[in-house]
Amino acid sequence: MAGGDDGADYWRSLVRESANANLCSDLAARMRQRHLTFGGRLLCPFLRPFFLTPADERRVVLAAETLWTLGERVAAAALQRPDVLAELELNDAETRLARIDPGYATASTAARADAFLLPDSLQFAEYNAESPAGPGYSQRLAEIFDGEHLMARFRERFDVRFYSPIEKLLDALVASYRDWGGTARPPRLAIVDWREVPTWSEFELLRDAFEALGVPSVIADPRDLEFDGARLIAGGSPVDLVYRRVLINDIVAHADECRALIAAYEQHAVCVANTLRCKIPHKKAFFAVLTDERFSALFSEDERALIRRHVPWTRVVRDTRATRDRSTIALLDYLRDNRERFVLKPNDEYGGTGVTLGWETPAGAWDEAIGRAVSGSAGTWIAQERIAIRREIFPICEEHAVSERDMLVDFAPYLFRGRLSGFLTRLSATGLANVTSGGGQVPAFVVSEKQR
Repeated sequence: MAGGDDGADYWRSLVRESANANLCSDLAARMRQRHLTFGGRLLCPFLRPFFLTPADERRVVLAAETLWTLGERVAAAALQRPDVLAELELNDAETRLARIDPGYATASTAARADAFLLPDSLQFAEYNAESPAGPGYSQRLAEIFDGEHLMARFRERFDVRFYSPIEKLLDALVASYRDWGGTARPPRLAIVDWREVPTWSEFELLRDAFEALGVPSVIADPRDLEFDGARLIAGGSPVDLVYRRVLINDIVAHADECRALIAAYEQHAVCVANTLRCKIPHKKAFFAVLTDERFSALFSEDERALIRRHVPWTRVVRDTRATRDRSTIALLDYLRDNRERFVLKPNDEYGGTGVTLGWETPAGAWDEAIGRAVSGSAGTWIAQERIAIRREIFPICEEHAVSERDMLVDFAPYLFRGRLSGFLTRLSATGLANVTSGGGQVPAFVVSEKQR
């Protein structure tokens, strides 16, 4: 036995043996104690982690770290090549922000590659290049499960380890600050987002963890920031480094409320990570750049081979011709004729908003969705080829009882300055897996059977 599936089966047997041991109430109490909530809802109703093998881990490291490298390259190329920038469909305000010199080269200090990991494949669904949520939640959930009595029994048969992304995130933020030219030791850090967001509890645990690691930190709403012409002020004192969690979409929509942050960024009065250039690879059309032969010269032969293995064929929905398998096709006709092979997505949305799965959509409704997409009335859309998904059986707490459910498993590696630094693993009973739309989260552990 190699680990992953065998470990899952064994863990489920341990849960069945312990079904009367208050597993659900104990897990819920520990999550409340650690403030592991999203909008007031407990993050994890499930009673086992997701398991991957060391071989899985090696595949993920190569593919995900390369994807981050390609994102950085496309971000730089788009500012030099109008054809690349045009393909990504940034609006005028986003383009203006992207053209501001942030003072250092790394567009995405923190990124996440949302993927499906199977025994014989690893395919990316999206690339979140804009300060993705969840690393603090992921580590704290892993720590909870690592302390379970079930884990102690599990370790009798399996070697088990998990990632600790909080410290790696802080290291990456400080490294970007040093690249920016920052000299404070330590810098004073501000986590910046709206106070109403459901991830506020994660900001609190990150602030406390950063403080414990020796970096003074404060949480600040953009509306409460002040810029005096020389320093950005948060919580009554100057800050050196902003861990920006407020989204660029919100900065554009609420420019007046974000004026102090942007003014300080423009005048190099504070280091901001992620930079506002991260919007370039964050657009879902980033995968169109990766998979379109027009841009293949941006990538090496090995990188193009990796793209073919791990990135689904993607195009911006336009009334145009496209290349597919070295043949020229009429894109809209091709999408209409191959509905069960494609998904339509808004070029820049979160939480599964607006996603249309062709294989779950009647032909008439699919044609209407293509029509809306190409009209531009609802912004830019991309069409992406269907990828293989992973489903597994997970024990779940439902009304204080334990049952088992077949769940979709979305596996998302964190990449901090290009290094694999942990995982966000989300479960859903539907075709979309994200916490925003009601999915649940579990920690991920690397497991291998002990040598006897």
